[in-house]
Amino acid sequence: MGRTYAANGKTVAGWCDRCGTLILGESCSCGSKVRRFEINSPGDIRPAMGDAGRLVRSLFEEAFGTSAPLDKKAVFLNKVPGEDRTDEIVAHGAVIGILRFDVETRRHMLEIRQAGAELFDQCASSNVVSFSGMSGHLKGKSIPGENIRDIVGTFEPGAPLILRKGNKVGAGIALAHSSSLKEQEKAVRIRDLADPIGMPLSPDSGRKRFVEANRRHLAHLESMGAEEIRGALRGRRSVTASFSGGKDSLAALGVLLNVVKGPQLLFVDTGLEFPETLEYVERFASDRHLKLLKAEAGDAFRRNVDAFGPPAKDFRWCCKVCKLGPVTDLISEHFPKGTVTVEGNRMLESFSRSRTPAVSKNPFVPNQTTLNPVRTWTAAEIWGYIWMKGLEYNPLYDRDFERIGCYLCASCLSSEWENTRRIHPEMHSDWDAYLRGYAKERGLPDEYVDMGFWRWKVLPPKMVAIAERLDLDLRPKAIAGPSMKVLKGASSCAAGGFSAEAVVTVPRARGFSAVEDSLHPIGDVRYSDEFEIAVVRNDDGTAKLFGGGQVSVVSKTQDGASRLFERSVKALLRSQMCTSCGICVKRCSRGAITIKDGVHIDGRLCTSCGLCEGSCMVAHYYDKLL
Repeated sequence: MGRTYAANGKTVAGWCDRCGTLILGESCSCGSKVRRFEINSPGDIRPAMGDAGRLVRSLFEEAFGTSAPLDKKAVFLNKVPGEDRTDEIVAHGAVIGILRFDVETRRHMLEIRQAGAELFDQCASSNVVSFSGMSGHLKGKSIPGENIRDIVGTFEPGAPLILRKGNKVGAGIALAHSSSLKEQEKAVRIRDLADPIGMPLSPDSGRKRFVEANRRHLAHLESMGAEEIRGALRGRRSVTASFSGGKDSLAALGVLLNVVKGPQLLFVDTGLEFPETLEYVERFASDRHLKLLKAEAGDAFRRNVDAFGPPAKDFRWCCKVCKLGPVTDLISEHFPKGTVTVEGNRMLESFSRSRTPAVSKNPFVPNQTTLNPVRTWTAAEIWGYIWMKGLEYNPLYDRDFERIGCYLCASCLSSEWENTRRIHPEMHSDWDAYLRGYAKERGLPDEYVDMGFWRWKVLPPKMVAIAERLDLDLRPKAIAGPSMKVLKGASSCAAGGFSAEAVVTVPRARGFSAVEDSLHPIGDVRYSDEFEIAVVRNDDGTAKLFGGGQVSVVSKTQDGASRLFERSVKALLRSQMCTSCGICVKRCSRGAITIKDGVHIDGRLCTSCGLCEGSCMVAHYYDKLL
């Protein structure tokens, strides 16, 4: 969808008042005029399905005693930045409130907006405050208790309020309990206050109306995606579809089915899947008579988690070990000449995918070319298309999951982790117990687990702010694990040239002789088993690695010293922390690499091309490991 951006950085969305639903394109299929309104960017709006819709209505009913203005109406959610889950609530063609998950209390909270205050003003039986005596621009100001004339309902501090002053209606927040409101110097904060605009009220509407209103637009998206696939395939026979059990891969498969009849489905069982996902994938393939090729990671996560620690948003080692490694083996076995795979990658799904091209290649899966036909679609377009085509989807989406992947994925929100606790308490308690043991061993506070700080190696500003507000010390105490003490950076030395030195501590998983193998991609290697010394030379200079963890590099240039130092440390890590994922084996065209209790590189065959280094998860995350 070609999104329109407003001058204030917001996105312009469309609504049909006759159909009572969101309009994805320029016009509604009913022919009525589309009313434009603003939502926050990037505008990846989605329908409030199942439990999500019920949650929204329950929050309004809890606050205002009723959910009548939303009953049987089309409601959508638009994800916006926040500490955790933060969604704009869209109904009747306006943003009526904010749904927010508070990580401290682990509860969903409601903030009402001006349109929501007007919408609920006539029917609310609670959380209504009338005041007088104030004039001028009131937005953002506090109402003194002496100015409050009437209070409807009982509420706590922080509760959303509908405010009334003469003919004006607005939204506010309680700064004290309702019983003591009139005694407070600052009783209520005003969010907005204005004369009612008479906002149009929508008729009852649901999925069927949404699809019909947007059918032409959705059919156009499908046609464009199918044409893009045809152009990219150019007669290639080996065409597959990545089928993760998520909505985006489902929509991408739906588009592919217009071009290729009976494509084979690729699914990776990471060993961390929800049971609903495993059942759904099998059932979908069987019902559609599609061949399902399944790769299984087995216990790869459990075998590696102690060495690498919990995965994080900025340290997703688990994806390489549990997903990319197995799928690389699967493709090598079934498609030795490679395959073109249609995937559901979307630009709006995450920052890392914001530049997703039409055709791409993953360096960790060398024998696969990826097509991304739904990369520009919004979540609402994905769902509209799924419903239009009658495609069965993963039932977890009706349980208020925005995204579905591994059940303990660091990329999921704390609110979704609470969903896992609710739906699968045994899965939740298993990972929760591991995290608490990990935190206790490192002297970290309970909040490290309770508030989801474990999801980052380097905390983003929003989490730093929470930690500072709560005065949390999140510095782990020293324990046995990978670490590096730099004795001398890449700097000039008295003998000429440049040098660098460090002591790298890596728990021994294999004998030091494994270091010899891992150094071959760097250059010419000499090794002494008796003295545990490995020396590697290339155009950058010479590096020496010792059994005690010392790494010493000399080079003619500073850049050369830095480059050789980093590659040598990565090689040391690879030798001891190899996960046996096998991706490097597929990257090596010389057949120089084998996996048997770690990586083994035949120096007689290795050309030092470096491709295996670039595909190694351990090397990729070496800065996070140390």
